[in-house]
Amino acid sequence: MSSIEFANPQYFYLLLLLIPLIAWYALKDKAAHATIQVSTLKGFNASKRTYKYYLRHLLFVFRILSIVLLVAAIARPQSSNRFQNTTTEGIDIIMSLDISSSMLARDFDPDRLEAAKDVAIQFITGREEDKIGLVIFSGESFTQCPLTTDHAVLINLFQDIHCGMIEDGTAIGLGLANAVNRLKDSHAKSKVIILLTDGVNNQGEIAPLTAAELAETYGIRVYTIGIGTQGTAPYPVQTAFGISMRNMPVKIDEELLGKIASMTGGQYFRATDNNKLKAIYKEIDQLEKSKIEVKQYSTKNEEYLPFLLLAALFLLMEIALRNSILRNIP
Repeated sequence: MSSIEFANPQYFYLLLLLIPLIAWYALKDKAAHATIQVSTLKGFNASKRTYKYYLRHLLFVFRILSIVLLVAAIARPQSSNRFQNTTTEGIDIIMSLDISSSMLARDFDPDRLEAAKDVAIQFITGREEDKIGLVIFSGESFTQCPLTTDHAVLINLFQDIHCGMIEDGTAIGLGLANAVNRLKDSHAKSKVIILLTDGVNNQGEIAPLTAAELAETYGIRVYTIGIGTQGTAPYPVQTAFGISMRNMPVKIDEELLGKIASMTGGQYFRATDNNKLKAIYKEIDQLEKSKIEVKQYSTKNEEYLPFLLLAALFLLMEIALRNSILRNIP
């Protein structure tokens, strides 16, 4: 990328001298065309003003331009070319999200699932350099979006998630194993799974710790998040009179989630409200920053010659006009 810089910009203060010069020219021009008041113009043969009358100001304009360009040349204009080499160490991330019916609990605003989706989308928008995918699970698991750098598509798919898409339950092992399967062939320097759930594993053919061993084998780091307040949480229940809220006990297998994280070199977090959930994702974001190395190179070339040539050109144009068609103009 090329740009013009001036090595000695202080010389531009010399242009302040043009102010009195322009004022002097304006006063001189006014004095050279003084007027008198008469009662009538009869008896005067007023001659029409020709193009030379208007061109006379070009002489002064050319001189001013010559001075400006000369000062610019003295200020040493330099072209600067900057080159930048960027090395990015990408991170591949699979987000494994629990969408079981218990995620409708209202201990988060508006509920656990919507809160988890909103915070995850914010996390995605800040990871421009990384490939991110999405796996969802409840009683079973499937891939909602494979690894992609098209984060707009991923965010749209995130927004389409809702409870009841698949059989209800909590198959943590399946959700983790599916995420591992999506990352095992990745060539990224760092491979990460963020698994979020609000319950206890109660379904699925694959045990959670077996899935964790697979993640460890493939060098995949797993961050686990237990979402839910302490004690009980209001949960919508369908009754004969419509939907009513009932306080249900919050049961999260924190010991299991902690083991999964520990086995794979990750961390376990407990989110008890919206703000805590946001803080957890911010911490993961800091822990898993892409490695970006930027090396800058620059070269500078003196560019005063074009300014000098233009100054000389305007000076020659002034001399040529003054000694030709504007010879008799005062």
